[in-house]
Amino acid sequence: MFLRVLEMLYFIYFASHIPITLMIDLQALLPEHVYPPELKNVLQWYAAEFKDPMMLDPPVWFRSFVFCEALVQLPFFPIAAYAFLKGGCKWIRTPAIIYSIHVATTLIPILSHIIFHNFPLMPHPGPQTLRERLTLVSIYAPYLIIPVMILLTMLFNSTYNSTSPSGKASSKSKKQR
Repeated sequence: MFLRVLEMLYFIYFASHIPITLMIDLQALLPEHVYPPELKNVLQWYAAEFKDPMMLDPPVWFRSFVFCEALVQLPFFPIAAYAFLKGGCKWIRTPAIIYSIHVATTLIPILSHIIFHNFPLMPHPGPQTLRERLTLVSIYAPYLIIPVMILLTMLFNSTYNSTSPSGKASSKSKKQR
């Protein structure tokens, strides 16, 4: 039962990540004319409300992470959403482990940058106070926490890390011989 709840959480995570990536995140990479004014306004509002200048004027290292999100992660999102919606799909184990490790390693520098960088006030104000920094960290944190949860599920849950029933039988028969 608990595994099914986790799988549904993972499904929601991946399914919701598709429109977020397409409509918001990729604005950091693609030319401005690609997006309608309404979506550009959503990004402007988000960046101002949560003091996230990285989305409006992304540093090169951040842009490289968004590029990886577009090239590697985005094609994986619908596959993972399907696997977790269906549940118990052992074939998702290795891709989910790769995805989880990749995303966790990109989020560590992003979160470190938010916490430790001395953001300028102009042209796009970044977080200045501890509260503003923690608020922005709370926006990015689920994209570290959920992949780590996926990684732990893939590594330690018997549904995803056990061998096939025929594999178990053959290893038992080998021990008896």
